[in-house]
Amino acid sequence: MFSIVRFISLGAVGAGMVFLWGCRTMEAIVQEKKDGPPKIYVRDVAFSEYGTASWYGGRWIGRLTANGETYAQGDMTAAHKKLPFGTQVRVVDLKTGNDVLVRINNRGPFVKGRIIDLSVRAAHELGTYERGIAKVRVDVLKEVPILTKPNRKLKEPAVSAAGVKKED
Repeated sequence: MFSIVRFISLGAVGAGMVFLWGCRTMEAIVQEKKDGPPKIYVRDVAFSEYGTASWYGGRWIGRLTANGETYAQGDMTAAHKKLPFGTQVRVVDLKTGNDVLVRINNRGPFVKGRIIDLSVRAAHELGTYERGIAKVRVDVLKEVPILTKPNRKLKEPAVSAAGVKKED
């Protein structure tokens, strides 16, 4: 009897915690876009990585990146060794606390100890351009899908689950 009561009380506590978790306010990072709706990312990151960041430009400007885009120093992009192309990451300078959002579109860096290569613009906005390298935290962001079409009333299927054709 005691174990049943204990199970029921733990179940009630668990259900209450699930309810409260569902009611919590979700903090989000919003990335405004010129050519479409903004993208929204959950503030809770998928995972973080610590290491050294550098930037690249010079001879790479105008060349193709690993995903087939042309490298432009004015884009907010970066190179990473393993993250999938198109992944949005927040790079935080551990010295200053500044952060930037960049999209992974290339592979690299190929220097021991470095985890990410920023575009020239991203390095300027982060404040690491003059230093060349910086200790950073790279947070991989999770995108929140945005519904682009309003909900519509669904038509009833012509055939029921039992396979019987419905009459109108």
